[in-house]
Amino acid sequence: MIFDPATDKPQDECGVFGLYSPQPQDLAWLTYLGLFALQHRGQEAAGMCVSDGEKFHVDKDLGLVTQVFDERRLDGLRLPNARVSIGHVRYSTTGSNLRFNAQPLTTRTNKGILGLAHNGNFVNAREVRSAMLMEGALFQTTNDSEVMLNLIARESHMDLIEATAGAMQQLRGGYACVLMSRTQLIGFRDPHGVRPLVIGQREDGAWVLASEPCALYAVGARLVRDVQPGELVWMDRDGLHSLMVEPKRPTPCSFEWIYFARSDGELDGVDIHASRIRMGEQLAREKPVDADIVVPVPDSGIGAAIGYARESGIPFDYGLYKNPYAGRTFIAPTQEARELKVKMKLSPTSAVRGKRVILVDDSIVRGTTSRQIVNLLREAGATEVHFRVSSPPITHPCFYGIDTAARKELVASTHTVEEIRDLIGADTLAFISEPGLRKAIGGQGLCGACFTGEYPAGTPLLNDVDKLALEV
Repeated sequence: MIFDPATDKPQDECGVFGLYSPQPQDLAWLTYLGLFALQHRGQEAAGMCVSDGEKFHVDKDLGLVTQVFDERRLDGLRLPNARVSIGHVRYSTTGSNLRFNAQPLTTRTNKGILGLAHNGNFVNAREVRSAMLMEGALFQTTNDSEVMLNLIARESHMDLIEATAGAMQQLRGGYACVLMSRTQLIGFRDPHGVRPLVIGQREDGAWVLASEPCALYAVGARLVRDVQPGELVWMDRDGLHSLMVEPKRPTPCSFEWIYFARSDGELDGVDIHASRIRMGEQLAREKPVDADIVVPVPDSGIGAAIGYARESGIPFDYGLYKNPYAGRTFIAPTQEARELKVKMKLSPTSAVRGKRVILVDDSIVRGTTSRQIVNLLREAGATEVHFRVSSPPITHPCFYGIDTAARKELVASTHTVEEIRDLIGADTLAFISEPGLRKAIGGQGLCGACFTGEYPAGTPLLNDVDKLALEV
């Protein structure tokens, strides 16, 4: 399993973005803005495609959005009559972090050039890919997104919408995709809605697809609605169209509200910041403790800490300062360097001195960083540290777009709560209950496979669990 060692969080997923404009405009710049807003969802690679109805330009590379797209490269994507574009920020959950795996992926077909950007994982990708290889199909990458693109491209007797719907019916898992031809923008979401996808519109009539509303706002669009689970939508000169390909069985990923999504939006009708506050309130009701201040682990623990403080009546304070310049691209090669990275990223404030502290975070994965944060607070003079977590214990891997592989690396799968408490050095430790989490998010169906081991959108074959399974 791979995590950001400075936060001990699951690595982010991917972010997708798409635009269809009824009149020509600078879609390269707008796509750049949309991808920048989604940077938190993937920091390994960035890319975009732009078309004016005839030309089809694509550029992508390893790195952050600002590193990949300087003015020179953006100029190469600025088509005077551009009407369609898609973009992608990547964290690799299937396939190596190599340039040829960066997205969008493109291919030439009898339907013209197609570009695809994908968030999530197809759990049966290896089975489908193996069958296609036996039939003579060619693959240029080792990620599962190309399986979807090949399925669409091979249906030469179908139009693009029919072929895309057919591919959706053949692949299982959690996914949200944007697809473009020279003249159409298409978006689709798995029938469980595990991965998010939203629709927006600008005042000039341009349609926008994105993983989160923050990308809509970045390009001046308003949120229209979410793409429904199992739905295929497309935009062209005749406007917005929709087709329900499969019956919806909504179980969206609970971690979107717990941690992944930015707090300035909503997904599936549920406000993200408000839901995090409700998690903290529920946690305070379930796991109260007598203390002097409530301190968040910034930034992802802030909403839950606000809620805990409101419900408990214990004052909220910033007991940890987060260095805004300690980015995710810094590589820490040794354990000593990783521990120093935590200190570079987080430092305690005087607010904790002589205080009994309730420390609120969104999750504990391995526990190593949690232990270091507890030690930081004690070194700064905290007399007690009570750790509260706004997610249930993570005991199982995710197969739907979060990079988790080895269950043995999840501390809650091999330790009791009391053993974890001892491991991280806290005075007390408590997690929100799964029913409490569901109540806080809104009581809708949710994917909680990482807490329960129950996978609503299916599981891969045993030998397909590794993220490099397609590299054979």
